[in-house]
Amino acid sequence: MLTADTITKFPFPLSLPSSLSPRLRNPKLSLTVFFTSRHLPPPKMPPSSSSLIAEYAKSNRSACKTCDKKIEAKTLRLGVVTKDRGYDLTKWHHFHCLSFDSLSVDSAESVTGFDSLKSDDQEALKKIVDERAEVKDTGEQSENVVAEKKQSSSKKKKIKDRDGDVDSVEKEPKKLQLSVSDKAENEIALEVSDIKDIYKSFFSLIAEYAKSNRSACKTCDKKIEAKTLRLGVITKDRGYDLTKWHHFHCLSFDSLSVDSAESITGFDSLKSDDQEALKKIVDERAEVKDTGEQSENVVAEKKQSSNKKKKIKDRDGDVDSVEKEPKKLQLSVSDDAEIEIALEVSDIKDIYKDATLQPKWRAFHSIIFLEKDDGLNDSSKIAAFDFDGCLANTDVKVSGADKWSLMYPSIPDKLQKLYNDGFKLVVFTNESNIDRWTKKRQKAVDSKVGRLNNFIKKVNVPMQVFIACGFDTKGRKDAYRKPQPGMWRVMEKHFNSGIAIDMDQSFYVGDAAGREKDHSDADIKFAQAIGLKFYLPEEFFDVKA
Repeated sequence: MLTADTITKFPFPLSLPSSLSPRLRNPKLSLTVFFTSRHLPPPKMPPSSSSLIAEYAKSNRSACKTCDKKIEAKTLRLGVVTKDRGYDLTKWHHFHCLSFDSLSVDSAESVTGFDSLKSDDQEALKKIVDERAEVKDTGEQSENVVAEKKQSSSKKKKIKDRDGDVDSVEKEPKKLQLSVSDKAENEIALEVSDIKDIYKSFFSLIAEYAKSNRSACKTCDKKIEAKTLRLGVITKDRGYDLTKWHHFHCLSFDSLSVDSAESITGFDSLKSDDQEALKKIVDERAEVKDTGEQSENVVAEKKQSSNKKKKIKDRDGDVDSVEKEPKKLQLSVSDDAEIEIALEVSDIKDIYKDATLQPKWRAFHSIIFLEKDDGLNDSSKIAAFDFDGCLANTDVKVSGADKWSLMYPSIPDKLQKLYNDGFKLVVFTNESNIDRWTKKRQKAVDSKVGRLNNFIKKVNVPMQVFIACGFDTKGRKDAYRKPQPGMWRVMEKHFNSGIAIDMDQSFYVGDAAGREKDHSDADIKFAQAIGLKFYLPEEFFDVKA
């Protein structure tokens, strides 16, 4: 056995690098270092093997090897255990970060620590393992099908020789050409199915009235006022339920899979009006989805029918069939269709550009509108009015919520009678200053909305209001600004509960009739564009000369 004392008796000198630390240059260690680093081969390590362990993190000191973020204490984590130089090395991952593609897991029950998990986590782990097994089986089946097709393509072709004998000549097998469209379709179908299943497992929706004003909408970043309806998207994050709150009109349902409004958690505890509003949004999204699918089918049918064969007679009277080049389908988009497509739930906000709206007021595109007021009933009979110069006496040069007065004393009684007779009262008014006053937009919004709020409070009759904030520019007309019928079309299609409007009983009252003293003819042309009966305010409110 070699010792430090026998090192000096070696027939050759030991020359160690000067870069070694003094500790390694110790005579008792130098021989070991020399032979280990220069002459001895590295030891043979056993082949690496891996296993999987599941547990709840004991602290927040571990980090996920996939996303590099901390794994919070008491959250579910998965560890891949590998053999490294004879020791077990565990690499931890978040539950949703770990990819099972490179792991061989027979079943969720075989994962170490599975029995100690909560039932929900056990089910989630089972689902992921089962889904990976299904994908693996599908892949193996696909490989078998490809192999069978290759084998069948290598057939022997029978050829007769000059003497009539038949030789068997083996045909060179062709390479299997996969249809790109079929392959892509299969891949897409698999991805959509996986996403849908995962989404339903880890996403849910809740509706409730805000308990305080501390929560903020994740769409518009504005506070959600206490006791107002809010919608929460619940996701699984690190083993916990994470809820992201949204204003009712801010949340986009496009990316959500909601079977029905009744399936939303908390739906039964909502007020009847809010239940109806939620039902309407969910039903509209379902209709849009169905309409989209039908539109695709219609387009496909039209393309197919356009590819017809044209019959042409030749000189001998025979008929040849000549295939006509199919034309590209040009879809005609009407104004109504354009407005309907543009009106999406995700477009409805509680701010207009950079101006904050008052409670119950919402905005989309260049319209600000008042949500369904308490006591307002949708109806087939619409009594529509202009505001400035018709219901209220205002001055365009003066702003302020209180800078107005009733245009005629008989207005409150007249409106109350219409309401009692089953009419729905709607105000359609232009206010281009909201868009023009870029530096004073909030002031313009507060002035217009404040006047309308005070007017409704004064007459004490529930009304629906639409404000067109945009203005016409050279070569472009705002679709919602009177005399364009955009505001009416939106009310008719989206804010009247689907009730068909009786045009014979409905009417519009406005002061801009194109007379010599009038500032424009927007009101009378607005009524003509819609097909409504038109009245001047002094006539309708029985103003005596």
